Amino acid sequence: MAEGTYVSELEEGALVEATFAVQRKRRRRTRNGDPFLSLELADRTGRVPAVVWNDVNVLGARFDEGDTVRVLGRVESYDGRPQIAIRDVERLEQGDALELVPGARRDAETLDGMVEFLAAEIHDPGLSALSARFLENGRFRERFRTAPASEQHHSYAGGLLEHTVAVAALCREAGQMHPRLNGDLLLAAALLHDVGRTETFRQGVTIAVSDEGRLIGHVLAGVRMIDSVAREVGLDEPVLLPLLGAVAGHHGPLEGRRLETPEAVCLYQANQLDARVAESL
Repeated sequence: MAEGTYVSELEEGALVEATFAVQRKRRRRTRNGDPFLSLELADRTGRVPAVVWNDVNVLGARFDEGDTVRVLGRVESYDGRPQIAIRDVERLEQGDALELVPGARRDAETLDGMVEFLAAEIHDPGLSALSARFLENGRFRERFRTAPASEQHHSYAGGLLEHTVAVAALCREAGQMHPRLNGDLLLAAALLHDVGRTETFRQGVTIAVSDEGRLIGHVLAGVRMIDSVAREVGLDEPVLLPLLGAVAGHHGPLEGRRLETPEAVCLYQANQLDARVAESL
């Protein structure tokens, strides 16, 4: 982020010159009928409301919801909370979502390293090759690093990476505690269970569902992605099918069926545990 004032540092009366992501933009009118813009701005430390009172048409035409902007303004108090009264605003090239919105509670580089470590714990050659093919894809890796996990839990840039590491770590421990579980299958399913999220959210600093997310959802999108890559690496059908079954059922049984394998049951419970805990924080 460019030099300036972070949301967490805002104090009433302070002059602000800083870079933010526009999380919300609404055109409204005062009681006198004059137009103004109501905004929500964000950086990695938090969110803050903002308003444009003057030159609404000129300034409003410079940026849209989801853009990265450079803001000049002053902090005022509204309903006991800080609010930025904007004097000038300019759109910038899209910045790093991890820098521009409140993000993962854990460092992204640390989480990336944990993904590498967990993937290296998969010893089955086919499942190891499958996981590696995903992680070696630069486009996938970048979206995996910056996407939210959902609109309900881990709903921030980096949330998908944070949630995946947590679920995979839980499944790894369960596999060690219960030797009858297929640990490689379970760990691979945990690492890949939400890969569809990389395609079902639009890339950027706002949480917006893509056409794929709206039409088929992240579970089916993920199953399609895994099946396609599995064919590329030649993963055997007896291994692929239970993997797809576990991923397809990580939010519960499909079509009224029960979860068919203990690995699917374990993944479902680990996913539920991390999601519910995150929602309560």
